[in-house]
Amino acid sequence: MNRTIKDATIKAFHYPDFGALKAHMLTFVMAYNFARHLKALRWRTPFKVICEA
Repeated sequence: MNRTIKDATIKAFHYPDFGALKAHMLTFVMAYNFARHLKALRWRTPFKVICEA
């Protein structure tokens, strides 16, 4: 997960300050948890798996 976040944030964009990085990371993590379908979870989102549990 750390590599995924790093590839999507600091390796792809330059941030003027820490606040901009923090805002983008929070947006990315929300999108990841609610929209990304993962093979390890049988193509479900992490949020859907938690709701089913």
